[in-house]
Amino acid sequence: MISSAGKDSGWRGRWLAWRNRLLASPRFQRFAARFPLTRPIARRRARALFDLVAGFTYSQILAACVETELFDLLADEPVEADTVAAQLDLPRDGAERLLRGAAALGLVEPLGAAWTLGRHGAALRGNRGIAEMVAHHHLLYADLADPVDLFRRGGGGGALSRHWHYAEAAGQGDGESVGAYSALMAASQPLIANQTIDAYPFRRHRRLLDIGGGEGAFLAAVGARVPSLELALFDLPAVGERARGRLAASGLASRATIHGGDFLRDPLPKGYDLISLVRVLHDHDDVPAMILLRAIYAALPVGGRLLLVEPMAQIPGAAPAGDAYFGVYLLAMGSGRPRSPAEIRTMLIAAGFSRPKCLPMALPLTASAIVATRSTVQTS
Repeated sequence: MISSAGKDSGWRGRWLAWRNRLLASPRFQRFAARFPLTRPIARRRARALFDLVAGFTYSQILAACVETELFDLLADEPVEADTVAAQLDLPRDGAERLLRGAAALGLVEPLGAAWTLGRHGAALRGNRGIAEMVAHHHLLYADLADPVDLFRRGGGGGALSRHWHYAEAAGQGDGESVGAYSALMAASQPLIANQTIDAYPFRRHRRLLDIGGGEGAFLAAVGARVPSLELALFDLPAVGERARGRLAASGLASRATIHGGDFLRDPLPKGYDLISLVRVLHDHDDVPAMILLRAIYAALPVGGRLLLVEPMAQIPGAAPAGDAYFGVYLLAMGSGRPRSPAEIRTMLIAAGFSRPKCLPMALPLTASAIVATRSTVQTS
């Protein structure tokens, strides 16, 4: 007997095979490009396909804009191409090609004989985290010079994995070794932090412990918005020292406690009714991820909650970010993978949590959120 799922799969498979034969047909492609009703669709599909082919060039134009600080140069007033060339130490033709390429991507735009920021360039200039990500993408690009080799070797072993090697090293890392990666994560945290604070009622809790909280950017954002909340951070000792300085500069030193340790080896501090895990779980493979979730469950009191925030896989409208970008990024790092909300909920239940549910986020492209509660009965 064939199940209904099998029947659906069979019909869908035959439909997709017919569709793909049609789309691959040069005759149909010519027809679709000429026929008035299908011409707009054909043009959109052709543009989308070309963007896939040319995407690396687009990202390198963006990288050049960030590296030369072009957006800062154009931020206050329009600037002529000759001045751009002189300020960026580029030949006139090189500056003109960069400006025109950036304009085609909406990063800058011409204004008479001068140039100013485009809509995307203005938005990027207002988000330092994105610029920091772009600035370090040369490490990812180096790993992707031979993408097939990256997939064959199972990830890691390249420039990106060396950038964060301290996290997997036997020791705890020192200030110099943790600095670059911690600073990158801190710079890219504000957008995610603000979305999370808008989506979750932190005021219902008394004490928050942020695990793997890096330099404390997330904790500082929560502390500024929720003045009644007692704050704590758990991370490697060298990272925690960097957080101590940031929290002190934010005026939160008296409200924040720093716990130093390795969350995969050391016991987690107890007494916190809310534990946050922001962009941490997806950095780890399944076995260490489950070790961490079970440790969090054990550290929470009955009724305590875990708030988990990170880019996730299979999110409608955000699949290119979760499944494509972070899927390859974490492969290059050599650890972890983006997981779907369903996978994460299954892991949470296996760790003992109850009622895991997704929270609506303003921009799921950058992060999704799940909250789960420690059940009243300790599970083995």
